[in-house]
Amino acid sequence: MLIHPQFDPIAISLGPLAVRWYGLMYLLAFLQVWWLGRHRIRTHPQLVGAGWRVAELDDLLFYGVLGVIIGGRLGQVLFYDPGYYVAHPLEIFAVWKGGMAFHGGMLGVFVAMWAYARKMRRGWLAITDFIAPLVPLGLAAGRIGNFINGELWGRIADPALPWAMVFPQVDTLPRHPSQLYQAGLEGLLLFVVLWIFSSRPRPRGAVSGAFLVGYGGLRFIAEYFRTPDAGIFGQSDVVSMGQWLSLPMVLAGLALLVWSAQRRR
Repeated sequence: MLIHPQFDPIAISLGPLAVRWYGLMYLLAFLQVWWLGRHRIRTHPQLVGAGWRVAELDDLLFYGVLGVIIGGRLGQVLFYDPGYYVAHPLEIFAVWKGGMAFHGGMLGVFVAMWAYARKMRRGWLAITDFIAPLVPLGLAAGRIGNFINGELWGRIADPALPWAMVFPQVDTLPRHPSQLYQAGLEGLLLFVVLWIFSSRPRPRGAVSGAFLVGYGGLRFIAEYFRTPDAGIFGQSDVVSMGQWLSLPMVLAGLALLVWSAQRRR
């Protein structure tokens, strides 16, 4: 069996300043969104025809960063560990220690994109359609950060599984490296699907709907290999908190795909 390398979560120490791998993964995620966004605008004539300009990306990324950080942290506090943070309120601001909920970050980005849409006088779905294909690789980077931290480990696995891994900080049992599963499914696979899907003109809302269905469905599957979080509904080996939060995503995505198809007709 493999053994988790027990990485030092601190990548660089400069006196009292400690730069953590988790934070670097978030920085990498934002940089790739900026780079891929520039590439999409330059190579997709329909985006240029819709008025998109490379210069807009700086403002768009600023709004997105705020949405991810604020929404992701509040999602962790409200959906997963409300009792802990009520007892330790100052820990809410310790984002460098990890603890960011994707579903909260997604809601935060939706709100941030709504504010950006009002500022730029663009359609909200036009903006979410633009950013949806840029997100999955950032999600993959975040899951790599989880793996480096040795957090969000998987369920107990068959010892004969070639990639079963022991996380010494947890116990000596073989487990699924679920962080890597999620990096591959919600990150790389979803990126390829959305990048290809969005390479051709689509009706308004279709790309956003495909993202919601794709992420929600893949996250639902990945949760079967991840040790379930207790969350606000309590510990459950049947339907985890992550799966409960993913179900509305899938339903909303399907509704958006149907609406966009009808709009096209």
